[in-house]
Amino acid sequence: MKFYSQSFLYDDPWSIVSLAYLLRYPNPYANHILSCDVISREVTPEGSLRTTRLILKKGSLPRWAPAGMIQRAESWVLEESEVDPLGKNMRCTTKNLDHVKVMRVEEHIHIRQAEDGKTLQTTEAMFLSGFGWGLTKKIENYGLAKFKANLQRSREGFFVILDLIRQSRMQPMTMGAPSSFLSHRSIAGPDAKPPAHHEVPAKGDSREDGASSPAPARRGYWARWKTWLGSG
Repeated sequence: MKFYSQSFLYDDPWSIVSLAYLLRYPNPYANHILSCDVISREVTPEGSLRTTRLILKKGSLPRWAPAGMIQRAESWVLEESEVDPLGKNMRCTTKNLDHVKVMRVEEHIHIRQAEDGKTLQTTEAMFLSGFGWGLTKKIENYGLAKFKANLQRSREGFFVILDLIRQSRMQPMTMGAPSSFLSHRSIAGPDAKPPAHHEVPAKGDSREDGASSPAPARRGYWARWKTWLGSG
């Protein structure tokens, strides 16, 4: 079993960060997300919002994977979240529903209000394989490495949504349809970056190797984004 843990501090208030997390799909850095559907949503007597979503992701297998290890490189993921607007807390758990014998991945996200109006996000992930055949540790190490490699790209996609929400607070704007998000790279180019942001990374840690992911590159492309958003 492998574990990963990291914290990240945002300059934005909790209400914006939690909203951006719920709206993070689609974005131009999440082409691996094939679908994201709400299957249940309710408000608890305490006033919290509980949501269950079913997400379909596509992936790839390492070259060393045995033939027939899995039938298809797609995975159904269950996401359960609870937003407490009074306590300014959000908790979200995601776990894969298939390929669990090969590897079970469970991720826990905690977003809470920090000092000075900032927001702290803590991410914890667990990787557990029951495949056997001498490949258990190799599969778990692969899952951990893949997660850490994708974390930077996931954060860049999250900042796209975060910046759109920031801008929408200052001026009316129609957020693009899913197709316009997914076509971003064909419009803005494969090397385009999301708009500039001002997040301050908190100290992160991995229980495996102590690595942490740096903040995404800060390059502004807001004028270009407004162009394709308007055409979406």
